[in-house]
Amino acid sequence: MTDDELKRLFEEMRQENAATRKENAAAHAETRRLFDAKAEEMKRHFDVTREDVERRFDSLAEAVQMLDEKMERRFTDVDSSIAETQAMIKFSHRELDRRISVLEETVDDLQSRVQRLEKPPH
Repeated sequence: MTDDELKRLFEEMRQENAATRKENAAAHAETRRLFDAKAEEMKRHFDVTREDVERRFDSLAEAVQMLDEKMERRFTDVDSSIAETQAMIKFSHRELDRRISVLEETVDDLQSRVQRLEKPPH
């Protein structure tokens, strides 16, 4: 090959290479645009999902708070019932003790009367 032919061949290769670079740059720009659009769409989707999770979390926190308040009221009611039951048991014990004491006194009195009656006269 002659020098002129080589120069022409190199020039054609340079022009072909420059055209390929322009095509690649356009393809790269299109890819970049598609990537940016998809990233923006994913960001919007993530924001919607995050808001939904936050809303659900808030609902759950509210439900837990309501359950806590309900349980607190129930425990207060149970504590009150226990206190009332204990008071009734104490009253019942006092009443039973009083009645037993009366019965014991009556039995003692009757025993002493029987003993006097059974005692032989002198």
